[in-house]
Amino acid sequence: MKDRKSDFLRGARANVPVAASAMAYGSVLGVLASQKGLSWLDMMYMNSAVFAGAAQFVMVDMWSGHLPILEMALAVLVINLRYLLIGASLEPLFAGRGFLHKMCVMHLVADENWAVTMSEQRRGRATTWFLFGGGVFLYLAWSSGTLVGLLGGGLIKRPEVYALDFAFTAVFSALAVGLWRGKKDILPWIVAGGAAYLAHESLPGKWYIVVGGLAGAIAAMSRPCEPAGDKGEKDACGN
Repeated sequence: MKDRKSDFLRGARANVPVAASAMAYGSVLGVLASQKGLSWLDMMYMNSAVFAGAAQFVMVDMWSGHLPILEMALAVLVINLRYLLIGASLEPLFAGRGFLHKMCVMHLVADENWAVTMSEQRRGRATTWFLFGGGVFLYLAWSSGTLVGLLGGGLIKRPEVYALDFAFTAVFSALAVGLWRGKKDILPWIVAGGAAYLAHESLPGKWYIVVGGLAGAIAAMSRPCEPAGDKGEKDACGN
């Protein structure tokens, strides 16, 4: 129990920097939701049921007097298909855990605490409670941001003037730098970026997210294994 609490708090602390950006990003969503007429109950329910920034932006954009439920569900499904890859990358962390534990922790997995946890995993210190602690902290920061934006939405007519629309891009740029492992990542990153760009130019909607993620993952799996270093590090295949 003591280790669980320690890992939970450690995960929460590790996500403080990204949580600040998530709160700013969430406030932009709240402003847009206010302009669409959502109530704070609508916003909180969406945060709890979906908890996925990009998908929630699409849902708010599609919000109207007659909700297109099917279209919304399909759009959210497409955008969140990347969580199949995220879940697969976390499989070693959940080895031996029960279904209920996996379900509760995975519901609060966001791109930010996943990236922070993967960075911690490379140091051999990540646990599911570390991941969960980051998820809870991010959820509170995200929900606070969306509510602030929603309740004060009438005061901010143009969020882009304050660069609030750039918060999402900024935080993921910082996370990408932290995940860079050197030349072994060059090919997968180029393939992912190129595939995402081509999909963005040729396919409607948010398919570029899925296409880029799958292409990068396939490129990473297809590369030859590199021998381990002299410091007891694992090779590219985890041996």
